Amino acid sequence: MNEDQWLAGHFEENRPRLEAVAHRMLGSASEAEDAVQETWLRLAGTRADDIDNLAGWLTTVVGRVCLDQLRSRRSRRERPIAEFGHETATLRSPIGDPEAESVLMDSVGLALLVVLDTLDPAERLAFVLHDTFAVPFDDIARILDRTPAASRQLASRARRRVQGTRDSLDVDQKRQQAVVEAFLSAARTGNFDALLAVLDPDVVVRTDAGSTSDFRHGATEVASSAITFATITGAHHWVLVNGKVGVLAGDASLSTRLLTFTVTSEVISELDVITDPAVLRDLELVLLDN
Repeated sequence: MNEDQWLAGHFEENRPRLEAVAHRMLGSASEAEDAVQETWLRLAGTRADDIDNLAGWLTTVVGRVCLDQLRSRRSRRERPIAEFGHETATLRSPIGDPEAESVLMDSVGLALLVVLDTLDPAERLAFVLHDTFAVPFDDIARILDRTPAASRQLASRARRRVQGTRDSLDVDQKRQQAVVEAFLSAARTGNFDALLAVLDPDVVVRTDAGSTSDFRHGATEVASSAITFATITGAHHWVLVNGKVGVLAGDASLSTRLLTFTVTSEVISELDVITDPAVLRDLELVLLDN
């Protein structure tokens, strides 16, 4: 086996970890793939004899690549991750795989990615590498060109901000679920007045079935047609998609309908109904506790 083959083989062994680091750093699957590819190009241009610890070297390089991308994103004043829609939901849904669901909930849930996007690039790198991947602060310091003590302080500051923001998101999530549950209960019993009570007067409902679509506007029209939602009020799963609470109808691995809700001032202002199988397959859906 020549040197190039040896490097390629060991790179592939480390690829899952590199992709995980890049995705948590950048919040975008496509950007993460670019960062990993750039890491490979840098490795291909390096002599194996110059690398003492390949896994550590690769983590350092992908960290620097991600840091450069984050700083470039800030300098271009790009929109935060929450505004990118499907770009932030390019991973395949892990539903049906309990282990994948757990990992996604703990590490790459969209709510956490939204929180991470509020951090300074250096804070984000220090927090992600240390708290998620147990990278020593000595190594993080070399990536950031700071002292280990300064890197530790960055991670600590980021940790406090993440914890505080995630607590707020958890409260908002429960509030959204309560409003949606009231809507589902009213639809289940056909209670027109109760439906009106949880719908914004200018509520908008959009249905995406792939080849066809539908649009409804106004609380009266939506409440009048809400009986159609009664079919999902039995077996369903709470999910989080793009930071919004949603309801997945039927069996988690064979679901054919997803409802996502926008809750504003304790009422539903937008409702998206997705039945297009292609869209459902590509969404990143995080299962929530019932």
